[in-house]
Amino acid sequence: MKKLLTVLLVLLSFAAAVIACTTIAVSAGASVDGSVSVTHSADSGDYDFRIISVPAMDHEKGAKRAIYPFGEAYPRYVGSDLGSGYEMAEFPKTEPLGYIDQVAHTYAYIDGIYGIMNEHQLAIGECTASAKMYAQPKVGERIFDIAALSRIAMERCKTAREAVKLMGELAEKYGYYGWGETLTVADTKEAWVIEMCGDPEGKSALWAAKKVPDGEVFVEANEFRIREIKVNDPDMMWSSNLFAATKKAGWWDGNGELDWLRTVSTGEYSHPYYSLRRVWRIFDRIAPSQKFSAWVEDGYTKAYPFSVKPDNKLSIADIIELYRDWYQGTEFDLSKGLAAGPFGNINRYGGSSKFVKGDWERAISVFRASYTFVTQSRSYLPDAIGGVLWYGADAAHSSAFVPFYCGMNNLPESYQIGTQKKVDRNAAWWAFNWVSNLMDLKFSYMLTDVQAKQKEVEGKEFAMQPMVEKAAQELYKKDPALAKEYLTDYACANADSVYKQWWNLADYLMVKYQDGYVNIPSVAKSVGYPDWWLKAIEFAPIQYQKPAK
Repeated sequence: MKKLLTVLLVLLSFAAAVIACTTIAVSAGASVDGSVSVTHSADSGDYDFRIISVPAMDHEKGAKRAIYPFGEAYPRYVGSDLGSGYEMAEFPKTEPLGYIDQVAHTYAYIDGIYGIMNEHQLAIGECTASAKMYAQPKVGERIFDIAALSRIAMERCKTAREAVKLMGELAEKYGYYGWGETLTVADTKEAWVIEMCGDPEGKSALWAAKKVPDGEVFVEANEFRIREIKVNDPDMMWSSNLFAATKKAGWWDGNGELDWLRTVSTGEYSHPYYSLRRVWRIFDRIAPSQKFSAWVEDGYTKAYPFSVKPDNKLSIADIIELYRDWYQGTEFDLSKGLAAGPFGNINRYGGSSKFVKGDWERAISVFRASYTFVTQSRSYLPDAIGGVLWYGADAAHSSAFVPFYCGMNNLPESYQIGTQKKVDRNAAWWAFNWVSNLMDLKFSYMLTDVQAKQKEVEGKEFAMQPMVEKAAQELYKKDPALAKEYLTDYACANADSVYKQWWNLADYLMVKYQDGYVNIPSVAKSVGYPDWWLKAIEFAPIQYQKPAK
């Protein structure tokens, strides 16, 4: 048991530092316009930040679909089987772990680190969670991780319920590898949550899934959220081996209802508030009337329900703002105190101390995000127009979100290129990352400029959305292909304009704040340091005096 806990603590520390995402699912009844939305903040410093347009494909009878691992030489699939966007000359092609039967036709979709949204408005968000075991990949036996499962769902499914069922069945049949994983899955009518981990008795998978009640919002932040398995609930699903495997492994005693979280999860052994603080923060922001406590006593807490009804229905803009949160105005505000420095920097960097135990507060918006997105699926519009991916490259608090329609013929090249190994001014991500890093020099000052630009850019996009979609609907009635071409032209031009504006913003910030001054409207205006900070560091001015003889 001691050895097991040691392994779990190592894995928890790794996940907290590297694979630490936040996901939200908003049901149709909880949104202002009847949209169903899922989200994902890809909060890892080494993820591939590109999004790729994968075309629909037809396949010959008897064809096989290769299943690829997450990536070894590069943290993403490299090759040409899934589409031309995955080819990278500087990295070796990814070798498959196994094969499954291919279907006659696969759908077009937008792909990120995981499958994001397909042409039928099916959308998926992701969040890694702690589990009691880490299952290693094995050629021919454990061939599916959660990323591969999400892509199969994108290729083959139209509804969330269908996608959950397919992913669960494939993981059981062909084997699952990885730690604990959660996918939030949305279509135009429903939002679902599927949570998965390895099978302690073999190559298979354990999983549970639950529908988000209409009118409510679900949140997960690196800890499973499904609790009791209700065997007569039509809005729950689970793996066929769940009860037998967990009982045999000694994880469940077989008495009463099986508590999924307690049975398969480690809870929060080493990071008691790393996950739950974010759940609290989002619930408290959207449903303050329920007065949730920020403090919990149990790593498997039931202090927070599976989902909540928001006090006010949420817009896409509201959801985006949730991802720009660092506990502003609370006792956990990361822009306050000495750790934030004189200019309120919210960023806290990783690395452990040999002398001090504990963690920084973990905000929803973090510097190491590869991207954040919010999806929008709407039943009252044609799929090509109704499905929108609102995508923000790099950290949400310093980025601008741009809309991409699921009916687009392609994505702008600027969002499909680049790596973290080399600055590329034609790669959109680098513009946003540049601004984010620049902000560290004088965060509270630059934040005002960045937020003004976000308001300008996103305000225009939200104002344009009804007009763009009205025009697209008129074209769609005459020729769906014309509507798709129109949406492609609009979204690509807008996204390219936005990332170029961010390069201009970076230049503006450099000029305005170079050398510690505020240089606009006048050059070299010295602002120094705030008095509170000078007092806190016990600043003592140098006393000049004539040297003694």
